[in-house]
Order: sequence, then structure tokens, then C-alpha cells
Amino acid sequence: MIAHLARLAVNANALAMIVRLVTIWLGMMLSNGPSAVAADIYVDPAGSDDHAGNASAPVASLSKAQSIARTMAGQQPVTVHVADGVYYLPDTLVFTPSDSGNASCPVTYQAEHESGVVLSGGSRLDLQWRPYRDGIVMAKTAAGLQIDQLFVNGMNQRMARYPNYDPQQKTQAYQGFAADAFAKERAAGWANPAGGYIHAMHRARWGGYHYQITGKDPDGQVTYVGGWQNNRRMGMHNEFRMVENIFEELDAPGEWFHDSSSDTLYYMPAEDVDLQTAEIEVVRLRHLIEFQGTEVTPVKFITLKGFVFRHAARTFMETKEPMLRSDWAIYRGGAMVLSGTEDIQILDAEFDQVGGNAIFVSNYNRRTLIKGCHIHDVGASGVCWVGDPNAVRDPLFEYGQKNDLSKIDRTPGPKTNRYPADSVIEDCLIHGIGRVERQPAGVQIEMAQHITVRDCSVYDCARAGINIGDGAWGGHLIERCDVFDTVLETHDHGSFNSWGRDRYWSSDRSASQKVIDQEPDLPFLDAVETTVIRNSRWRCDHGWDIDLDDGSSNYDIYNNLMLSGGLKLREGFRRRAWNNITVNNGLHPHVWYNHSGDEVFSNLFMAAPRGARMPSETAKGKRVDSNLYYANAPGMADRYTQFGWDIHSIVADPKFVDPENGDFRVQPGSPAFDIGFQNFPMDQFGVKKPSLKQIARTPEIPAVEVRRTMEKPRSDSGPVAPSLPLYWLGAAISNLNGAEFSAYGVSQSDGGVALSQISQHSAAAIAGLVDGDLIQGINGSQIKRVVDLLSVYQSAGNVPLRLNLVRNQQQMELLIENAPHLVFESAQTPDAFTVLVPTDTVPTDTVPTDTFQGTVDTKPSTQNASPDVLVDGKLTQAYGPVFANGVTSGAYRLDLGESKPVSTITSWTANVNGVRGPQKLTLYGCNSATDPGWDLQDRSTFTPLTSIDTRDKSGDAFNAVALRSQTGYTLGTYRWIVWQVRPVTDKLENSAFQELQAEAAQGSKTQ
Repeated sequence: MIAHLARLAVNANALAMIVRLVTIWLGMMLSNGPSAVAADIYVDPAGSDDHAGNASAPVASLSKAQSIARTMAGQQPVTVHVADGVYYLPDTLVFTPSDSGNASCPVTYQAEHESGVVLSGGSRLDLQWRPYRDGIVMAKTAAGLQIDQLFVNGMNQRMARYPNYDPQQKTQAYQGFAADAFAKERAAGWANPAGGYIHAMHRARWGGYHYQITGKDPDGQVTYVGGWQNNRRMGMHNEFRMVENIFEELDAPGEWFHDSSSDTLYYMPAEDVDLQTAEIEVVRLRHLIEFQGTEVTPVKFITLKGFVFRHAARTFMETKEPMLRSDWAIYRGGAMVLSGTEDIQILDAEFDQVGGNAIFVSNYNRRTLIKGCHIHDVGASGVCWVGDPNAVRDPLFEYGQKNDLSKIDRTPGPKTNRYPADSVIEDCLIHGIGRVERQPAGVQIEMAQHITVRDCSVYDCARAGINIGDGAWGGHLIERCDVFDTVLETHDHGSFNSWGRDRYWSSDRSASQKVIDQEPDLPFLDAVETTVIRNSRWRCDHGWDIDLDDGSSNYDIYNNLMLSGGLKLREGFRRRAWNNITVNNGLHPHVWYNHSGDEVFSNLFMAAPRGARMPSETAKGKRVDSNLYYANAPGMADRYTQFGWDIHSIVADPKFVDPENGDFRVQPGSPAFDIGFQNFPMDQFGVKKPSLKQIARTPEIPAVEVRRTMEKPRSDSGPVAPSLPLYWLGAAISNLNGAEFSAYGVSQSDGGVALSQISQHSAAAIAGLVDGDLIQGINGSQIKRVVDLLSVYQSAGNVPLRLNLVRNQQQMELLIENAPHLVFESAQTPDAFTVLVPTDTVPTDTVPTDTFQGTVDTKPSTQNASPDVLVDGKLTQAYGPVFANGVTSGAYRLDLGESKPVSTITSWTANVNGVRGPQKLTLYGCNSATDPGWDLQDRSTFTPLTSIDTRDKSGDAFNAVALRSQTGYTLGTYRWIVWQVRPVTDKLENSAFQELQAEAAQGSKTQ
């Protein structure tokens, strides 16, 4: 043939014939290749598995179609066409490597019409209903039938429960909770609760717990097992509880109970349900589809397209596997499970009312694509990408576990390939997440790399919209997503949440810090690649919009619109956040490591930064600057300028284009451009697929609230005490920030403490101080900040105070000869005090003071003991009436019974556990004839005396501190004395007060 073509070539007129013959020849050659003919297999509910599976003789089941496809897989393209209908899977449909296609010969299972094919893990029941009582009907079921969920006309009904379900309470735990859910008194009405379930929120509302009831003990108390579903096992919440599957609680429309001992189903139908025609279905299978391969022999090149997956069992009692020191435990399964796969595609699918996770991508998987899917009303999480902990170097699981950083593996990255990577979830609508479990996410990423979440709408989630559980191994991309209405029933989380409790991280920050100071690359052993969050919209009304929690490192965050909770950056390294907009909120920097390398710049904020135990001279990041603060408070950008933050930031109106309708771009000429901000599109968030976009919700756009004060945005529920006013000699004291240095005419290196709110009869006013004075020295010691002033004053003792101050930008001195002073004393035993001696008796004539008797109350209530013991004159090594951990502004109030001149106010503490002895408080006096209430900032009622902080004092078993006037003077005439206390440890533990006293000197005058 070639020779023939050569002879033809000599004739130019034969060129067209050559081209035609070559084309025919190549076609003939290719027709003998493996991809010449695509195979089509047909499935129809009306078909038969005895058929050949062609268009005219379809098979009836997917398992039969699979067996036919397996004979051709990898040799030619195979498409399995599935006709509309409901296919009740007798068993989980499992794909193995023998089902694999390849790049040129893929295998596709495709619904005839999108959403027209339902793959069900349940069964349809044909029941004969008859009346029972009180609107309840009953029907016999097949022997041995176990019912996990009941569907009526396609809608999931509810197990009999207490309290009843209220769909209007979206943010209420379980849409109905009761502290007595399984109390002995309630359970007394239950004949046999075995098989019931207890659902309870975590004590700190970090998700929830689940328990199976085993019965009742001889005393009538409910017995149960479970509680392993949360990795921070702190016990169930004492109020947020619910029970289900209790026959006696069947009392509301839509509730049911199956008595397996008598094979009887009880049901209370709603008024609009006709049981004569209703379709009744129950759930059997946990997993509907599984891909089972390995890294060596993966399942490859299979596409599932257009199916509805429904009726997968709840798995909350199997949620046992802890993640890497995160708050999560997880069940490694779901309606669809992928393990050991390459190039699997799940397209245009719907996951409807499945009881556990919808899709679980487990261990080794590469290039998985999930696109165009609608995932809704899911018991646990939407899509989970979770690797093998054995792929992690030095993995730990419990929150409190710590690595020995001198011994950890210093090799970056994973040690095996058993984790999901290079995969995408795109253009998906995900909502109704956590209908059963309360520690879920719309998208969960854990021990994975290079996962892209793109063009997804995620909302209505009990906890996170998108969660990254660790830094292993980064490289993720989250873009153009719309995530809102999250953390609905839980607490302390975000629409986006992450942890980074990787091998470098320790709950003891100082342990990690010490090693990182020597090895700056240590945080990047696991977070080896940068994770990017960009071009997305976020709203969380019960936490933060974007929450990078413990240890989260190596993030770029830009072009995000945050509508409520703002941006939180807790411990971690190298987080860069720029060109973001936080509506009605701002930056929440929490507990940064020293020299973290964090950068926050060119953002539009509407609230001042809220630092939690930071910044400090070392824990201030690399750059927080060139931001715009939209406020009517000129000092909004000045909160932390003493640490070099926001030196070039501005306070201005950014001139949003149309904020009422969600367009937060800025207009031409906006001052936002001066700080480097650039507009980004406001129409790019969420799903793009027309059918999904048509039904997808969008977040409510908040009204813009321009702040006129420096009120701080909310913080997390962790150990962060709020900022309370501080006082000295009755004057409010504060540090200088930003432009205030210029206003006082002093340098930042000189500093100073500003006085304000000086009342007419305060010690400060009597001494000659006035509002606006700036204290820069006391008795030769330099005063740069409030902490310096309090420390010097507390150490001065009973001596005159020589002040160096600035008034009206002029330096001056002032001598205070009769200022009240502080007295400290510690003792090993209660009877060893010699100066500050507690007493419950009137002293003898040799003591020139009277001890006032009185009564004590508190706000809020204390624990461990009655407040009455605070005036019994006795000291014991115990907590006493102590405020609970986390109470940050508790107050003790001593009622003297009538107004009296007070010269000394003393308080004693016991140093329980070596941390409860120090005192941190502010003293107030009040001369009201009646109960003055508790508004300590009401200057018409309460007079501030001074703030005290003894945490830097060396203490003993018992410690005392007294505010004492000079001889012949008093602190004022008061009926009420108030100690407003603040926690004395980073864990928000309060002082263990033992005794409170007030004394007066005879013939004295007000100081």
C-alpha cells in the first residue's frame, strides 16, 4: 500500500487521493484498538437480571450491571445507563480495583435524568395500621426488623422524644432540651427505657455526646453507656439534654416508636398524613456505596453521575475515632466511602436525609472530584477528607498530650501516602449539617493535602461550615465559597474553623516557644504548604467568621467578606491576612507566639483589635498596619500603637458602594485605596450551577453599625478576662495610645499614665490632681504604664508620694503627704498574722480602731461555701466562697448596716493549690441608705477607691492586703464596701477569699 501511495505522489493531482486513503487506513488501524467501541449497559426497575443489559433488554439491578461492566472495564469506555426509579440496595454496592477504568477508557454510572434515580439503603414496608390510643396507631412488623429511621412519604420522622421537637428553635440545643431529660423522677414513668438514647451537649458546648440507655438501676436511676463522641471529654452539659426512643414519650405528631420485642411499630401521624396511601420506608444500610482499593491497587476512573443517595443509617454511637488533638471524634464511614482510589468522580448527586456522614474520603485517595452535588439534612458531616494517623509523624490524639520536642521526628511532611490529596469539591450546595451529631462540618479536612473547596454554599450547620482539623499537610485552597448560619447550637467556633495542634504544638505554650526560638521552622514540619482562604463570604453570629485556633499555621487569607464575627487568629505562625472586609467587627488576635511572623494589613475593619493576653513586646507578630477602621471614634486605630501596630492605619469612611444590598466594594476616591485596599467582586460567592443557585439561600446582610466608642467586639469563651476600669486614689487610670502621646506632648519612650474621672471628694482630688494629669514618676521611679504605677504604689508603703506629672503639656511636681497606702502580710498559719489580724470581736480599748460587723452577698453566686463565712473571723485552707472559673468581674459586697467612717479595708485569701492566694481587685465604697444594686460604674452611687494586684508578691499559705488611710483620716464614709475581683490565673481561676473586714479610726477626717 505504501508503494502504491508513492507512485501516486508523483502526480500532483493525486494529492487529495493520498490524504483520503491515509485517513481511511489510520481509521482502520485505530478500529482494532481497545477504545474503538464504547460499551453501554442499561438498568431499569422493570428489567430483569436475566437480561443481557442492552437498551432493549435492561437488567434490573446495579449489582448485575456492575458484573457486566467489570468484564469490559479498562478495555473500552463503559457507560451504565440507569433509568429513573427507586433502587433498594440489598447490600452495600462495593467497587474494587477490578471495576476500574483508565484515562482513555473510564467507567461511568449515569442516571437517566439527574435526581431521577434514588439509591436507597432502606426498605419499603407494607403495613396494616390500626388505632392504639390518643391519636397513635400501631402495626405489626416482620420478626427481627431493626428500625433506625422511619420515612413517611420521603420525610424522616422522629423517634419518640422528650422534650418534643420545635422546628422554630433553630439555635436551641436539639430544638428542645431539658435538664431533667433522664432524671430519676422522669424515668419513673418509663417501664423499660433500654434501647433509648441520651443526646447531650458538651459541657463547654464544643459539640455533643451520645449515650445508649441500658436500663435503670435498683434506685431507679437511668443507666447508660457512651460519651466518646468528643475528643475533649469534659462531661455532658447539665441543661442541654434530650432523650429519644422512649415509648412513654410518644406524644407528638410525627413521632414513632418500634417495640422490637413485640415487633410492633407505633406512630402518631400528622393531620395531613393519609396512612392508607402513605409510603413507609425504613433504613437498613450504613453505607450505600464503597470504593475499596489500596495505594498499590487503587480503584480508578469511575464516575457516578446524577444519582440521589438516601436512607443511610445513623452512626453516632460509632463516632469513636479521635482526631489529632482536635475537639473531634469521627466515624470513618458514610453513605459513600472512598478508600484507596484515584480519579473517582461524584457528579451532580444528591445526598438526602442520610443518618451519618454523606461522603467520607478515607486514607489514600488522589484526584477525587465531587462536583455539582446537593448535600442536605445530614446526620453528621457533609464531605470528610481524612487520612491515616499512621501517615503523621509523632501523632497525638488527646488534647492534653504533649510531645517531647527534643525527640520528635524533624522530617517535614507525611511518612506515608495514606491520605487524601490533590482533590476538589466544587460547585456544591451543602446545608442542614449535623441533624443528629453536633460536632460536624459541611466540609471536614483532616490529615490531607491539596484539597480545594471551590464555589460551594454551606449553611445551616450545628458547628463549622468548613473545618481543617490540623496542619497536616496544608496546601488547601478555599475560594469563592458562601458560608453562613453556622455554630447554630454550639459555641466557641467559626464558619471557618481550624486547629494546628501539630507535632510542635503544646497546650503549654512556653514549652513550644522555647524550642521554636531555637528552631524557627519547627511549626512548618506538618504545615508544609500554605493554605489559602480567598474570595469568599462568611457569617457566624455565634462565634467568628474565620477562626484560626490553637496552632493554626501557614495561612494566606485575602479578599474575604466577613459579615458578623470577624477574624480570629490564635496561636500559630505565618498567617497573612490582607484585603479583607469585616463588617461591624475586626481582628481578634489571641495568644500569639513570640515572633510569630503574622501579618495583618490593608484590611477594612469596623472595630478595634481585641487582643487576648497580647500583644506584648515580643508577641506582636511581624506587621499589623495600614488598615482602615470605619468608625466615628478617632482613636479606633490606636489601641495597640505602643507595640507598633496600626502606625499607618487610618480611621475613615471607606465609602461602600451599596452595603444594604451586600456590595461592600468601595467607591472611586475612597480612602481605602490609600492603605492598599483593592476591590474584589461581590457576586462570586457560592454555587454557580443554575439548578443549585436557584434554590440556594444567601446570608442576611447586616445593617452597618458605625461605632462611636472604643467598645470592644466579643471574644472567645477561653481564658481571656475582659478589660475592667482601673483606679488609683479614686481616679481612673489608663495608658497612652496613638495620637495621645502627641496630645500630652510626650514621647512614646517616656510614656505615662493618664488620670480621668476624678470626683470631687476622691483622694486624688484632695491631693490636688485634676482630670488630664499624666503621671510619669512616683518617688523617683519612672511610670510608663498602668502596671508601673500600681507596682510602685503598692510597694511604697506608708510614705508621702512625690509625683512627677505633666499638666497642660508642662512638667511639674506634686507632693501627696497623706495618701492612703497598702499593707501586705502573709502567714503560714491562720494565727500567725501580727499586723493584719482577722477578728470577729470588737477590739479592746488598747486598739484605736473598731471592726465593723456586717453581712456579705455576692454577684454572681459563689461556690463551695456560704458568703457568711467571710465575716466569721476565721481562716481555713480552703476555697471559701469562690467564684467559678471563668467569672471575670465577680463582686463581694459588705453591708455595714449604716453609714460609718472607714479607715481600713482588708481581705484575706488562702493560697489553695498555690494559685488562689494572690488578689486582683478594685475597691468601691457606697453611702446609699438602701440596696444600691451592682452597677459599679454608676458614679452617683459607687465611689472607686483603688485597684490592687498582688500577683507579683511572694505569698504564703494565707495572704492579706489592706487599704489603709493615714492616722487621723478616713477613706470616706460608707455603708457598703465592694470588692470587684478578677481572675488571678490564665485559666481564669479566682482568689480563694477567707475573710473581709472594714475598720474605722476614732475622731478621724475624710482623706
